[in-house]
Amino acid sequence: MFAVFFYINFTTIEVSGISMMPTLHDHQRVLVSRAYWLIGPIKDKDIIVLKDPHGPGDIIKRVCYMAGESVPWDLRPEAAPLLDNDYRVPDGCVYVLGDNRSKSEDSRRFGAVDMSNIIGKVVTNK
Repeated sequence: MFAVFFYINFTTIEVSGISMMPTLHDHQRVLVSRAYWLIGPIKDKDIIVLKDPHGPGDIIKRVCYMAGESVPWDLRPEAAPLLDNDYRVPDGCVYVLGDNRSKSEDSRRFGAVDMSNIIGKVVTNK
């Protein structure tokens, strides 16, 4: 029974790339939970796995801003109008960034991520 419960609610993902260094390293495996009721809702600073907005596969990023929060000018998405003084994360979305900002393709490139595109929350990165 425990094995079935674990299989349904948890998975392991292999990190691919350096966008989350120094926190996560290339080829490191992390435990991911789909069961938010077990570990708590997604919040600022959580590391999540989401569907890659540019194609098949998944990506791992850190939640930096939640719905309604204002994103600093230097971290705004490329598509945000330059004349707008304030970019706020839309309702039902999160704004994600890689820990290795100079090597990360994240919300600065593809914008806020709809919560429905989140696969799970990283539980452990050991």
